[in-house]
Amino acid sequence: MLEVRHLSKRYKRIPAVDDLSFTIRPGEILGCLGPNGAGKSTTVKVLIGLIEPTRGEIFFNGKDVRADWPAFLSAVGYVPEEPNLYPQMTGREYLQLAGRLRGLPQPVLEARMDRMLRLLSLWEDRHVLLASYSKGMRQKILLSAALLHDPELLILDEPFSGLDVNTALVLRTLIRALAEEGKMILYSSHVLEVVEKVCTSVLILRKGKVVAHDRVENLRGLLRQPSLEAVFAQLTQQEDPERVVTEIIGAIRS
Repeated sequence: MLEVRHLSKRYKRIPAVDDLSFTIRPGEILGCLGPNGAGKSTTVKVLIGLIEPTRGEIFFNGKDVRADWPAFLSAVGYVPEEPNLYPQMTGREYLQLAGRLRGLPQPVLEARMDRMLRLLSLWEDRHVLLASYSKGMRQKILLSAALLHDPELLILDEPFSGLDVNTALVLRTLIRALAEEGKMILYSSHVLEVVEKVCTSVLILRKGKVVAHDRVENLRGLLRQPSLEAVFAQLTQQEDPERVVTEIIGAIRS
């Protein structure tokens, strides 16, 4: 189980994340939602060790991750929002690098890597430089790299970005299947429709604070809203889109 306790991150006394606590249990898919600047990306970067928290604790399977960061990270698969890869490497070379850094034995790595390349329709381009890959192709490489070592915890930051419809459907089904096997999944996204279909529960942030943490159906019932989109708009105090659109049209025609 992943436990985040009273996590805070401040930049010059301005809180990006403010007293954040949540858990992800085996088999759970937690959707992390919030408007721009809500603290989603900061939370993810703290979890994977890219930035230091101002205060708070992170426990994984009962152990403080700060006691052994490498051991924790070896159990994590991470897909960042932006597919920033080494452009001078080929797709296959990048997966080789990722697998070696994870300590996978060469025969295991070779077999898994080639199967992933075939299954994600990248086999014909395996020796092509990543600089020539489309955004969707780079996203597939990142997904493959995150899954190669069969992690216990998956942290996905906008994983569907750039994917074609067929691959997106495969990924949606894969996320559910991994959860059924007992994986823990943190899914950060702006696409509320996908979160509602995939996630077992949601964490909604506003200005670094938790404004909701519950199962989707519970939130809809408590707030008497028909959809997660309506729940999100109410809790994050989003402006009425029809009014904003009317004002934009008025502005460009004035």
